Amino acid sequence: MFKFLSRFIGLWLLAGAFVAFVIDGARSIGASRLVFMPWIEAWSAVHPGSLERTQRVIEYNFSPWMWESVLLKVLNAPLWLVLGVLGTVLILTGRKRTHSIGYSSRE
Repeated sequence: MFKFLSRFIGLWLLAGAFVAFVIDGARSIGASRLVFMPWIEAWSAVHPGSLERTQRVIEYNFSPWMWESVLLKVLNAPLWLVLGVLGTVLILTGRKRTHSIGYSSRE
């Protein structure tokens, strides 16, 4: 059940990555330069309150340095890249295992 759910969510994330890639491509063609939507911009457009709460929690529990230097670099990555990596990880996590020689075919 969890493998199916992991593959299902991973597939939707990959579909979202493809859509974000196409949108960024169209915007880049229109602007005649490379344009991409950062993950932080998409997050703040969807739910800005959770982004602010996450920033406060990380700065309080860890360090303001962690938010400013490490996480802002990750959050400024292109949306299609983040969704693609997360989708790929979930699909690989939920994949069906193939058995090699020496293993029982019964699970």
